[in-house]
Amino acid sequence: MKAIVYNKYGSPDVLNQTEVDKPIPEDHQVLVKIHAASLNYGNLVLLKGEPFLARFAFGLLKPKYSIPGGDIAGRVEAVGKDVKQFQPGQEVFGDLSRAGWGGFAEYVSVPENALALKPENITFEEAAAVPMAAVTALQGLRDKGKIQMGQKVLINGASGGVGTFAVQLAKSFGAEVTGVCSTRNLEILRSIGADHVIDYTKEDFTEKGQMYDLILGVNGHHPITAYKRSLNANGTFVHVGGSGAQLFQTMTLGPWFSLTGRKKMTSLLQRQNQNDLIYIKELLEAGKIKPVIDKTFKMSEVEEAFRYFEQGHAQGKVVITV
Repeated sequence: MKAIVYNKYGSPDVLNQTEVDKPIPEDHQVLVKIHAASLNYGNLVLLKGEPFLARFAFGLLKPKYSIPGGDIAGRVEAVGKDVKQFQPGQEVFGDLSRAGWGGFAEYVSVPENALALKPENITFEEAAAVPMAAVTALQGLRDKGKIQMGQKVLINGASGGVGTFAVQLAKSFGAEVTGVCSTRNLEILRSIGADHVIDYTKEDFTEKGQMYDLILGVNGHHPITAYKRSLNANGTFVHVGGSGAQLFQTMTLGPWFSLTGRKKMTSLLQRQNQNDLIYIKELLEAGKIKPVIDKTFKMSEVEEAFRYFEQGHAQGKVVITV
């Protein structure tokens, strides 16, 4: 089968399309013929081996996983004898980040708990855009943020993959949602339901004096003291992505702020979770959320796709067709 392979950390130049052996599913695995995959921040970490601490999980001197790619959508081709949830011919989607990665290939064998049935009302490309980003947004809002109906919620970095899902999920929980993005993305946020939009190129939301019950930091460079200033008395800030300095502050100062006051400052490390993916599937089928796709590339164009993605300005998701 064709696959994107790399054997050293570096820029997208280290990625090569080549022929490798088609996997054979073990007793507990599902063999999926992949139709589409998508890029997430984790793919950049996997490619570059940065930040360096990530290498303790992904391989210290060279990549532990030779085929990158986390989010996939495709069709079940075969199942191992112990698989209970799926059968050949079914359309599925999933997050492979805890199952050895391998999504940038024609086939992959993974444990069944990495997958869920694909919603029938969306395409393979749309489904591949969903798993990691949507579950990250869900876990940030619901699990870390304890979102409640009627709360004022701000999403900083609202126009990217995680951000576009966060806006829609927050609305599905009954929140009043403000999205922060650049000028060119304002209409996208309005189209997916944001109640208010702030153009960060023209104004700084941390200086406006508006207070929020929950802030999800998906991107940005504000110090966490600025986020703290924008929280209501019992508000919560959840760091999902942003600058390295911001993450360091959240991990070191966040616990102190949380212990010494009523405002909570915390960070999220997304974990693949089948039940969460099924929950997202139900929202997709009900039309309560939808993926936003910026660009689609062929598998032979993965290097170009990575270069586009690492610029950090994608409107929603970047998808790879296989």
